[in-house]
Amino acid sequence: MKFLFDLGGVFFDWDPHYFYKDVIKDKEERDNFLNNICNDEWNIQQDAGRLIKDAETDLIKIYPDYEDKIKLYYKNHHKMFRKIFQYSVDVLDDLKNKKYECYVLSNWSWETFQGMDKKYPFLNKFDGLIISGKEKMVKPNAEIYKLATSRFNLIPEETVFIDDKKENIEAAKKLGFLTIHLTDPEIIIHEINRFIKFKHE
Repeated sequence: MKFLFDLGGVFFDWDPHYFYKDVIKDKEERDNFLNNICNDEWNIQQDAGRLIKDAETDLIKIYPDYEDKIKLYYKNHHKMFRKIFQYSVDVLDDLKNKKYECYVLSNWSWETFQGMDKKYPFLNKFDGLIISGKEKMVKPNAEIYKLATSRFNLIPEETVFIDDKKENIEAAKKLGFLTIHLTDPEIIIHEINRFIKFKHE
């Protein structure tokens, strides 16, 4: 048995609202900005390898009035973390202590991922990481799961994939992975126990 983890929503409580609530005080305007301007569809393109400077330039052409706020997005990416999900870090520690191989498959801009391993040392405990921005491919596209399978020598039917997004889980299931759709990081221990038994003190 091996384990393949997502990062956002599994280890990191990340949400642009945490930062922008102090930048755009009006909730309606803030929601509009994060739902329609600097939104998930825009962000995923950087996760897929588009350079941040190109992403900003393209968006500012469409929304010139928001230039300053658009440029704050990636500059303050690390301020969009509210916390680390400690239960998930504990699970990683326990799995590693039991000699299970643990890997990462995460949609993340390669530019903003730089330095994360120094700021969050638990990332160094993984046996390998695939960050979408570096590979220029993203979940839920099958190609990135196949890359993980070949690079980490995974057998999908013997690998548990943990992710918070349903579409990523469905894509993994189609390729034969065992899955945990982690809707609540607090229950990760219970979910892992479906596959292996371990005690949490």
